[in-house]
Amino acid sequence: MSGKPKLHYFNGRGRMEPIRWLLAAAGVEFEESYLEKKEDLTKLQKDGSLLFQQVPMVEMDGMKLVQTRAIANYISTKYNLYGKDMKERALIDMYVEGMFDLNELLIMYVIQPADKKEQHFANMMDKAENRYFPVFEKVLKDHGKDFLVGNQLSRADVQLLEIILMAEEYKPDILAKFPLLQSFKARISNIPTIKKFLQPGSQRKPRTTEEDVARAMKIFRS
Repeated sequence: MSGKPKLHYFNGRGRMEPIRWLLAAAGVEFEESYLEKKEDLTKLQKDGSLLFQQVPMVEMDGMKLVQTRAIANYISTKYNLYGKDMKERALIDMYVEGMFDLNELLIMYVIQPADKKEQHFANMMDKAENRYFPVFEKVLKDHGKDFLVGNQLSRADVQLLEIILMAEEYKPDILAKFPLLQSFKARISNIPTIKKFLQPGSQRKPRTTEEDVARAMKIFRS
């Protein structure tokens, strides 16, 4: 077995995508084992690999890590993406928890029933433009540095860029009112490891389609 982290999930974004982003930003090569049918998930459940019977699961450093936030915390700590002290870590945690809330709205859009899609879309765009992005614009203004926390790249920067790019898939001009977020996006996208991850052919997953959801449902529905 190689020393590379091994990611167990379906071949799509879902709750594994923030993990892919963090590993890529840290310059860590990783392997993926895709669940393609219900039996693939059942096998992991039966062999004791999944603590709570759920994926995402990441094998690394002799452990089988589950729960997205726990996995992200471990990777961020290991690869110095978690601030220099407890205060910085507290800020990173606060920002990232807000990002997870917005991320949840974005990833749940595609699974909404047809009669709920318009309402969900309006709600998630309103939250992005009027609750979440104004906060991060203000953080950048008040902090006055290239990064959200301290003066070095953290998981907060990585995960904010991921969410900005996701939001732009739904509304390309969503940053029109946020000049500091526009320059943040350009700056973080140009960090070599992230720039590489944004190139075609990387392990970054494309926008989730209804076909992806249908495939995932066949795997995860009990």
